[in-house]
Amino acid sequence: MRTLVLFFLASAVALAQTSQTYTLKATPTTVAWGYYDAAAKPVLNIHSGDTVIFETLITNSPDRLEKAGVPPGQVQQSLRDIYKEVTNKGPGGHILNGPVFIEGAEPGDTLEVRIQKIDLAIPYAYNAFGLGRGFLPEDFPYPKMKIIQLDRERMVAKFAPGIEIPLHPFFGSMGEAPPEAAGRINSAPPGIHAGNMDNKELVEGTTLYLPVHVRGALFEIGDGHAGQGNGEVDITALETSLTGKLQFIVRKDLKIKYPRAETPTHYISMGFHEELYEATKQAVREMIDFLVAEKHLSRDEAYMLTSVAGDVDITELVDGNKGVHVMMPKGIFKKGDAR
Repeated sequence: MRTLVLFFLASAVALAQTSQTYTLKATPTTVAWGYYDAAAKPVLNIHSGDTVIFETLITNSPDRLEKAGVPPGQVQQSLRDIYKEVTNKGPGGHILNGPVFIEGAEPGDTLEVRIQKIDLAIPYAYNAFGLGRGFLPEDFPYPKMKIIQLDRERMVAKFAPGIEIPLHPFFGSMGEAPPEAAGRINSAPPGIHAGNMDNKELVEGTTLYLPVHVRGALFEIGDGHAGQGNGEVDITALETSLTGKLQFIVRKDLKIKYPRAETPTHYISMGFHEELYEATKQAVREMIDFLVAEKHLSRDEAYMLTSVAGDVDITELVDGNKGVHVMMPKGIFKKGDAR
C-alpha cells in the first residue's frame, strides 16, 4: 500500500512540474458554432496535466442584445467578430470554444476535467424564452428577452426591484466529440458526450469525468451561466460570458460509460434521454454502477443506498434530451472504512 501511495505522489509531482497553462480566446478561428464533431479540426493541442484558460462568449447576437437594452459599448468585440465572420454553423446555436485535443486520450479512457476557476466576464446576463420553446410554450406563445445586471462585487443578479439572485457561475456546455459514426451533432441535446448538460452543480472546485470516444477527446466549452434553477424551464438561464480555468487529466485507470461528476460534498451521476422517465432510470443506474465499482457495495445495497441517501434532481427539461442527475453525499462514507 505504501509503495502505491508513493507512486501516485511521485506521479502527481511529475505532472505538476511538466504541465503548462494555455489561454484560448474566443475568436472566429477558435470556436465551434453549434456542434460537436469527431471530424472537427482542433484549435489547441495540449497534454495530460495541462491547464487551459477559456474565454467564452454569451450565446446571442449583438443586434438582439442591443435591442434588449445592452449599451453598444458593452457588447464584446469578439462576439461581433464571430457573428460577422463565422459561416460554418449549426445545427445548434451555442458558441463553443474548441475543440481542444488532449494528447494521449484514446477511446475507452476517461478525461478528468478539473474546474479550477470561473469568473464573470461582463456585467450583465440575459434570460429569454422564444415562440414554441421552453417547457410551457402553450402558455407563452410569444418571445421575450430580459437583460439582468450582475453585481460582480456582491455576486448577485439584480433581477427586479426587491429581487436579487445569488450568482453561481458555471458552463452550461462542456463536452467532447461523440463517436465518429455520429457525425456532426447538434450542440443542444446532452448525451454520452456530455455537452449541453446545464448542470448548475458544476461550479468552480468541481470535477467532471467524461468517457473518451475519439482520439484526443476534442473538448469544447461554452454556454456560460451566471446562475440557473434546476429544470431551466424557459430554456435559458442567466446567460452570460465567462472565463474559466480548467485542468485536463487523461485517466487510463478509470473506465466509465457515461459522464459523471464530483463536487467537494457530493458524487453526481447523470442521465439524458428525450423521455424524462428514461433519463431518470439512466441516472439512477449510473449511481448504482458507481457505488458498486467505487464503494464496493453489492447492487442490492447500492440500489438501497441511492433510495435512502441520494437525491434525484431534474437537471433540465428543455434541450431535446431531458437531463436528470443523482446527488450522493460524500459525508455518509466514513474515512478509514474499507468502502
